[in-house]
Amino acid sequence: MISPSKAPSRSPVKALGQVEFVALIAMLAASVAFSIDAMLPALPDIGAELSPGNLNRAQLIITSFVLGMGLGTFITGPLADRFGRKSVILGGAILYVCATAFAFFTTTLETMLAARVLMGLGAAAPRVVAMALVRDLYSGRDMARIMSFVMLVFSLVPALAPTLGAGIIAFSGWRGIFVAFAIFISLSTCWLMLRQPETLAPENRRPLRFTTIFAAAREVYGHPTARLATIVQTLSMGMLFSVLSSTQQVFDQTYDQGDTFHLWFGGIAILAASASIINARLVGRLGMRPIIKAMMLAQMFMSLGMICIIMLGLPNQIELLFYAVWTVSVFFQAGLTIGNLNALAMEPMGHIAGSAASIVTATATVGAVLIAIPIGLRFDGTPLPLAIGIFVCACMAQWLTTMIRRDND
Repeated sequence: MISPSKAPSRSPVKALGQVEFVALIAMLAASVAFSIDAMLPALPDIGAELSPGNLNRAQLIITSFVLGMGLGTFITGPLADRFGRKSVILGGAILYVCATAFAFFTTTLETMLAARVLMGLGAAAPRVVAMALVRDLYSGRDMARIMSFVMLVFSLVPALAPTLGAGIIAFSGWRGIFVAFAIFISLSTCWLMLRQPETLAPENRRPLRFTTIFAAAREVYGHPTARLATIVQTLSMGMLFSVLSSTQQVFDQTYDQGDTFHLWFGGIAILAASASIINARLVGRLGMRPIIKAMMLAQMFMSLGMICIIMLGLPNQIELLFYAVWTVSVFFQAGLTIGNLNALAMEPMGHIAGSAASIVTATATVGAVLIAIPIGLRFDGTPLPLAIGIFVCACMAQWLTTMIRRDND
């Protein structure tokens, strides 16, 4: 049985049991994946109603949420260090619920995108602060074990969310999905407020100084290893979000699989979930940089192969199978690189770990959105523009990875 840290200034009045704590943290963290993946089946209906003249714009509903989440990550960590964990999660949840109401009643795509940005800002709170809760209560191997349990639960959400979203849409229409979002985050936040005591004691709270954040940003961007690892992470996440924002259109419009898209996506997510397990087994033996280089090289060849398959003009059912395998490879590559790239970027930043984590994650997330939006909007009824975009990103990432230097690889 794992026991929380014993320091009286950091321990809560009463700790939750391990099973309940893991379930709570997983549910808080899962609000992000649920907000993205359950939205995918709704894109055709939303596009037809709010942007009938340009259905491609519907995919901006995904990237706008990610943009808001990335921007929120810049400030959520410092706010949690200043005002406490629970109050920041509560504030983020309130903003998120208000944004879902805004989205529910919207009649234009522009206001929908604004609502999704606000939802992302709100969702940044449980995404970031949930990890701070774990750090407050556990350390070392205990923390690693807790996080492995959380990620195991978390990995199931992308597999289930599209099917759940499709069921909600079939029952209540696309607006009903926003009611489900509000209920989900309200339940997890109420669970937190009722069961988990505050983990950051008042005497351990730090003043909010933006000059400190700016100084940390200069240090992160000025260090060659941290800077390069952050750029490569941006490219890796850009590939992931490009596929994520376009994949519903590809399955629906290119391969006529709109009705079964949620099943295809669930299968892809389950296969890709093994990446984190494989990485945990390989990283200690091979090192982070060799794994990143190998995955980027593999993605270059996989994407080049996908481009060739599309240009061959094979029957749709055969091309569909190749596309599904290629999509798994993109998700798999993200699972084997993003965590390692984050660790590489953070390695020289131990003295400012909290601020650096927010800066690296936020920079990579926002940058990835700026990559994904133009790639996604190039959709022409085939996955060719997407495959070309992923190939270019993989080539750049592979080249930049060769420039990252560290002593332990």
